[in-house]
Amino acid sequence: MTRRERLPVLGLRENWRQFSLLVVVSAFVGAMVGLERTVLPLLAIGEFGVASTSAVLSFIATFGLTKAITNLFAGWLVGRQGRRWTLVVGWLVALPVPLVILFAPDWSWIVGANALLGVSQGLTWSTTVIMKIDLVGPARRGFAMGLNEFAGYVAVAIVALVSAVVAERTGLRTGPAYLGMAIAITGLLLSVFLIRDTTSHAQLEELSLPPTTSDGPGSIRALLRQSLWADPRLFSLSQAGLVNNLNDGLAWGLFPLLFAAAGLPLGEVGWLVAVYPATWGICQLGTGALSDRWDRKQLIVAGMTIQGAALLAIAAARTPGVWAIGLTTLGIGTALVYPTLLVAVSDGARPVARAAALGVYRMWRDLGYAAGALIAGVLADLLSVPGAIAAVGVLTIASGLGVALRLPARPGAMLTEPHTSTAVARDR
Repeated sequence: MTRRERLPVLGLRENWRQFSLLVVVSAFVGAMVGLERTVLPLLAIGEFGVASTSAVLSFIATFGLTKAITNLFAGWLVGRQGRRWTLVVGWLVALPVPLVILFAPDWSWIVGANALLGVSQGLTWSTTVIMKIDLVGPARRGFAMGLNEFAGYVAVAIVALVSAVVAERTGLRTGPAYLGMAIAITGLLLSVFLIRDTTSHAQLEELSLPPTTSDGPGSIRALLRQSLWADPRLFSLSQAGLVNNLNDGLAWGLFPLLFAAAGLPLGEVGWLVAVYPATWGICQLGTGALSDRWDRKQLIVAGMTIQGAALLAIAAARTPGVWAIGLTTLGIGTALVYPTLLVAVSDGARPVARAAALGVYRMWRDLGYAAGALIAGVLADLLSVPGAIAAVGVLTIASGLGVALRLPARPGAMLTEPHTSTAVARDR
């Protein structure tokens, strides 16, 4: 191979082989979460005798907290140690998780295993997102993120269903644990032997941009300060991401309990639980590309409003058919929001600061898992499971209103604005 052939080139067509491999790896990353989606809430009650809903959802809170912190760390790590190295470390952390689930003597071990899973997901999912954005360049980021999230969340849905079917035949632990081992080992092998680092692609894109007055990429501290309130863009996107994953944390913890309390068998619970992430994942094939063409702000506001309305409908429903309609609607709303938020954050960051900016955003977003578990658990204990779902639906609509009021217009053009170039590429 000549020197010219080894030089990086931006574009989906030019990098389709490596991009496709990363899509496959994203599917395995999502599958590790799908493994627990149906089984763990029922395992807490059925095998470990956990009575409090708040205690049942403690595994989601632990997962969300460790994943959020790791996202922040991953944004720093990939810029210094490389993308591929971070991805491999993430898979190594995932390897013990199925074994702990299989042999855990009490519920605290399961909570600990989810802390490891959160670290793994923070490293692996963050890295695959960054690497895909690196490869495609600025023109088709939305489509790239749609494919990424499609692969991940369709895998969540499929494995949530498969693990429920396997658990019916082998028990809540054995079959899902062995399935998890196969997923983690395959993801590790793909990352070690087939994935190549994409840091040079980000550097190439940086060279194509006008020079910035900053002396380097934005520091994590500066980006955190902006995300808290100072930068209306990063704040609006971060709070919407947090509420979006708050919904997902609630869905993960409360939906299986809601459906099981209605007397549905485990297999039917698995089917219903899978409807939401399956719809979310499949629709992102379209909504990701749509975010390259339509106003990102409008898509985010519409998606948050649809999610809130769907949660209110699910809370009021009492039959599987109506639940399925509500879960499908919830998935459509989430699909409008999820890839669009990632692309909007990426738009506002210089390529050299992209990993750090996405790390800060993903930290806030995945804190939503912890917030969702805590809020849903407390409200379910105080009110009821439907009452908790309805309350989060109202909160989601309010979050969409916040985006409508504070996110500046034309978020898709962030990168071209002088204010943004210096805001996210500030002092070290």
